[in-house]
Parts: sequence; structure tokens; C-alpha cells
Amino acid sequence: MISIIYPNLYVDSLFDINLQDLKKQGIRGIIFDLDNTIIPRDQKYFSADIAGWLLELKEHNFKLCIVSNNRRQHRVSYLAQALDIPYVYKAGKPGRKAFRRAMQLLNTDVSDTAVVGDQVFTDVYGGNRLGLFTILVVPLPGKEFWGTTFFNRRLEKLVLAKIKKRLS
Repeated sequence: MISIIYPNLYVDSLFDINLQDLKKQGIRGIIFDLDNTIIPRDQKYFSADIAGWLLELKEHNFKLCIVSNNRRQHRVSYLAQALDIPYVYKAGKPGRKAFRRAMQLLNTDVSDTAVVGDQVFTDVYGGNRLGLFTILVVPLPGKEFWGTTFFNRRLEKLVLAKIKKRLS
């Protein structure tokens, strides 16, 4: 039962994700969490290295979508449109609906879609519930939503050591 919160891959940085390995596994679509995964929550613009990396993914023919629990559509849409990436906001992760909507936007299914996020109990758990390939990244530095800090990060500390041990 606890394996539902274990990611398929745990990396220190987005840049540690091996794109060739994803292709070998048949991954065509990648769903990204937004805040603290591809941009710090307190930033207004993608860093040049992250923007370049996301564009590189597109050049490698990966289809990308942002799925965010963020309720501010203007923030999510502004960032997604800057790189011409479809998005789902007010996602309600770990619920399945937003992940299904993202796969619909990408024209992919559970067998060829990965989820990349910084939280075990929203991104990984939500992706695993559907059978997606899940990738947990260490959160980007910066301010976090109070609920994330107070609830999720405290619970994550209890399981991260086990996740690291199991995946090593």
C-alpha cells in the first residue's frame, strides 16, 4: 500500500532526468507541476536554464503540459503561454481528473505519460493512482504555500528517507 507514494524516479534536479531513458520507456508526454518544480513559487519568470531545458524537451518531441493546484489562472496561463505549453490550473491534485485532462490535451495515455513534481502527496501519489511514470524532484528554493510547508513537507520528511533507500 505504501508503494503508491513511491516515485519511479527521484532526482535532485530537473536536469538529472535522462531524456533518452524516458524515450526508451515509451514516454511521449510529460506533465509538470508548476510551483517549486519548474519555477520557484515566488518568481514571475522562468529562469533561462529552465526555459531552455523545457524547449529542449519539445525539440526532442516530448509533449508538455503544466498541471497546477495554483488557483491563480493568470499566473499559470502567463507562464504556460510563455513557452506555448497547455495547462490545467485549480487541478485538485492528487485527484485524477486534472491528470486525465492533461493527457487529453497531450493526446497521450497512462502508458506513455510521465508526471514530474516536487511533492509526494500530490504529484507522485496522484500520478501513481493512474499508473503514470512518476518523477519526484527536490523542490526549487524559494517561498512555499503555507499549507505545503505545514502539512505536506512535514509528512514527506517521514517518507523521503525510505523513498531514497528503496530507489537507490
